[in-house]
Amino acid sequence: MSNFLPFSRPTIDEATIAAVGEVLRSGWITSGPKVQEFEAKLSEYFGGRPVRTFNSGTCTMEIALRIAGIGSGDEVITTPISWVATANVIIEVGATPVFADIDPVTRNIDLDKVEAAITPKTRAIIPVYLAGKPVDMDRLYALAAKYKLRVIEDAAQAIGSTWKGKPIGSFGGSFGDFVSFSFQANKNITTSEGGCLVLNNAAEAALAEKYRLQGVTRSGWDGIEVDVLGGKYNMTDVAAAIGLGQFAQLDAITAQRRKLAQHYFATLGKDFEKQTGAQLPPEDYENTNWHLFQIVLPERITRADFMARMKERNIGIGYHYAPIHLFKLYRALGFREGMFPVAERVGRQIVSLPMFYAMNESDVERTCAAMREVLG
Repeated sequence: MSNFLPFSRPTIDEATIAAVGEVLRSGWITSGPKVQEFEAKLSEYFGGRPVRTFNSGTCTMEIALRIAGIGSGDEVITTPISWVATANVIIEVGATPVFADIDPVTRNIDLDKVEAAITPKTRAIIPVYLAGKPVDMDRLYALAAKYKLRVIEDAAQAIGSTWKGKPIGSFGGSFGDFVSFSFQANKNITTSEGGCLVLNNAAEAALAEKYRLQGVTRSGWDGIEVDVLGGKYNMTDVAAAIGLGQFAQLDAITAQRRKLAQHYFATLGKDFEKQTGAQLPPEDYENTNWHLFQIVLPERITRADFMARMKERNIGIGYHYAPIHLFKLYRALGFREGMFPVAERVGRQIVSLPMFYAMNESDVERTCAAMREVLG
């Protein structure tokens, strides 16, 4: 039998491993020069916008909400199809999560449903770029401007994705707000764990620095003050060294993932959806970084059965994501089945096929052949 093919696997080259060794030998392993270098590289990539790194792509969103002044009594609209962190951070700052159903084709939040969900208490929108595919950015920011809302882009999966030829995260001014990225182990580039937040100006960047290290402000050798309630969210130089090595390969990683996605479509063929009843993702090679290649299974097979039968063929399948509003935590807030029917159907049947930088076309072909067997 063939070796096990996971749905995701990071690729760390020897130069990056050596760079981590240098950091460990230097004696400076927490936040230091490598973090500063990584932030500078990211800022350059995002068109000169301020960037601060953190130990996760979750605290980045919470900090963005805090900088925006969002808290008790405020509502924040987001999607029910995401990692639960997207909604949890809203509760963390004392605000109320409001869900809007998803578009059945893109599987991103439906901006028509967002507009319908806006109330006088709405202060922000958190769109999620599922699998690296951006929402319609023009429409998103037109909506935000119309209702005077802040936007925290959950771009956890979207490093390398673009909109109209520019990297997600590089838009500022009236077209762009907070943008949060994750560098967790299965992301397109990784720091093992970590994330970054793209901000709008120096004042927001200074406040983000306070929030990531206990609210501390330093001035001079012995000057220290604390004027906001911060946490312990700083990135280490060890993680930043990994990030620098990965970031140098971002263009190659994105190109390879797009090539693999093209091969999935070519191998499955134009009749795959009609033959199996499964739904493929939108075929986008311009904007999407193909963090995930996801299909929605036909109702005649359960997701668990599909995953088990693919595992029997030594192929790993991911599940991204269960509908957030149906978790016990959110049911306790009043959410129930039937409230967001598209998200519930997609969340019940969506799976992620193997997709990572070190894959080759034969891996794609093997996955497609197994999938045809399982789906009949």
